[in-house]
Amino acid sequence: MNNLLFLTEGAPVASSPWIMLIWIVAMGALFYFMAIRPQKKQQKEHMTLLSTIQDGDSVLTSSGFYGVVIDVMDEVVIVEFGNNKNCRIPMKKAAIVEVEKPATAEKADKE
Repeated sequence: MNNLLFLTEGAPVASSPWIMLIWIVAMGALFYFMAIRPQKKQQKEHMTLLSTIQDGDSVLTSSGFYGVVIDVMDEVVIVEFGNNKNCRIPMKKAAIVEVEKPATAEKADKE
């Protein structure tokens, strides 16, 4: 019986449910700053990138194809792949991962 009494006396007692609530809020904040916030920042950067697409830009698609933008519409762009002028494919803007402006435009901006 003394052992049972000793275990109950030495056992830590939860001081209040507020401590549990504080831990839950802290874990939620940690999850937000580690997962949700960086993803939203990346989405915002991608939307900015897609809004700057113009005719003549070189693009890399999510499937790994390089091409040149021929026409830009609201949600669709027409991209020319390879040297064959007949290989023009309409695709969603969201499928574009990288955009590279033509070198002539960069040189004109520097001067």
